Amino acid sequence: MKRKYIILVGDGMGDYPQEELNGKTPLEAASTPNIDRLAPKGRMGMVKTVPKGMEPGSDVANMSLLGYDPAKYHTGRSPLEAASMGVRLAPEDVAFRCNLVTLGDDGTGGVRMIDYSAGHVSTEEARELIAALQEATVGTPLKIYPGVSYRHLLVWPGGRDDLATTPPHDISGQPVAAYGRVYSEAPVLSAFIEKASVILPAHPVNQVRTSKGKTPANAVWLWGQGKAPAMPTLAQRTGLNGAVISAVDLLKGIGIYAGMNPVAVPGATGYLDTNYAGKVDAALRELETGDLVFVHIEAPDEAGHEGDLAKKIEAIEAFDARVVGPMVEGARKFHDVSLLIVTDHLTPISKKTHVGDPVPFLIVEDLNGSASSSQAAAGYSERSGLAGGWMLESGAELFSRFVGGDSNRA
Repeated sequence: MKRKYIILVGDGMGDYPQEELNGKTPLEAASTPNIDRLAPKGRMGMVKTVPKGMEPGSDVANMSLLGYDPAKYHTGRSPLEAASMGVRLAPEDVAFRCNLVTLGDDGTGGVRMIDYSAGHVSTEEARELIAALQEATVGTPLKIYPGVSYRHLLVWPGGRDDLATTPPHDISGQPVAAYGRVYSEAPVLSAFIEKASVILPAHPVNQVRTSKGKTPANAVWLWGQGKAPAMPTLAQRTGLNGAVISAVDLLKGIGIYAGMNPVAVPGATGYLDTNYAGKVDAALRELETGDLVFVHIEAPDEAGHEGDLAKKIEAIEAFDARVVGPMVEGARKFHDVSLLIVTDHLTPISKKTHVGDPVPFLIVEDLNGSASSSQAAAGYSERSGLAGGWMLESGAELFSRFVGGDSNRA
C-alpha cells in the first residue's frame, strides 16, 4: 500500500507575542493537546512561504505549500477562485475578487472600510445581493458570479490586470479614498462600483440586516485580479493524486489547477461555525483511494483580520480539537501515514492583515510511530519552530521534503 500524506493548514494561525497573554503568541496560549502529543513524534522548523517581493496573500502562501513556486505560476488570486466556481476563463479574461463590504462615515466627511466581510454575510443573503447586482453589469462586458459569504467574482473580458488594487482586509478601519482612486483608471469598473453603491443599501436583505443591528453589505470592493495560470498537475510533478478540502474558493481553485479533487463539504463556511467534522470525514474518505489530502481551515485568519484575540484562540483550539484530533485518530487505519501541520502565513492581531514572516511547521513522518524527539514540552508554535533550528527557504522545499519527491522541479 502506498504511503498517505496529510497536510493540515490553519490559515493565519501565526502571530506575534501578545501583552495580554504575558508575552505568549495565540498559538502558545491556546490549548492544543492533540498537536502537543504529536510534537515528540516529529520535527519542527520554520519555512518562508512568501517569496521576496510578493504580497503575503493566502493565494501565494498556499500555492507555495503545495510545492509550486508562486514567482513562476502565480498570476493573481481571482483566477484561482474562478476555477473553483466552475468559471472557465478565456486567455484574455481578467478575473477580480468582488468582496461585499461595509463602508461608512470616517467622521471627517470621508468614507472608511468598516468591515471587509460585511459582517460575514451569509451565503444565502449574498446570493440575493449578487443577483441584484446583475443590473449593474447590463450594457457592459462585465460578468458577476456568486461565491461563498462575502467572496464573489467579477470577470472583465479583455480587461486590465495591471491595476494596483488593495485587499479590503488590508485597510480595515481606514479611509478608502486613496485606495479607491485606482478604479478611475478603468471607467467600466468605477461605473459598476458606483451602481452597486446605490443598489445594495436599498436591497431588502440589507434593510433586514440593519434592522437586526447587523452591518449591511452596502458596497463592493474589487481586487486580486489576474488571468488564468498554467501549472503542471500534482500527479505530473510527483506521481501522487490528491484532494483539497476547504470552504474557500481560492484554495479549491489552486487544487483544480494542480489536478486535485476540490471536495465540496456542506456547511463549510470559512469561519468559526464551519463544518469541521464534515471536512475531516471528507478527507478520510479521499485517503481511501487517494495519496494526499490538503485540509484548509480559514477561521484563525478571519479572527486575525478582525483583530479579535479571543476568537483567534478559539479558532486555533477548534483546529486542534475538531480537525487535528479526529483526523489523526481516523488516519491510524492506514499503514504508512505522514502528517504536516503548518500555517500559511501570519495574520497578527495587531496588524489585522497578512505578513510574510516565516511560519512554523511540524512534520511527523510516521503518524503511527513512537516519540523520536525532545520537543515534547514545546508544543507547536512560532517559538518552538525557531528552536527546531530547521529553516527552509520556500514552501516548495518543505513540500519536497515532506513527500520525498522532487517538487522543486515545478
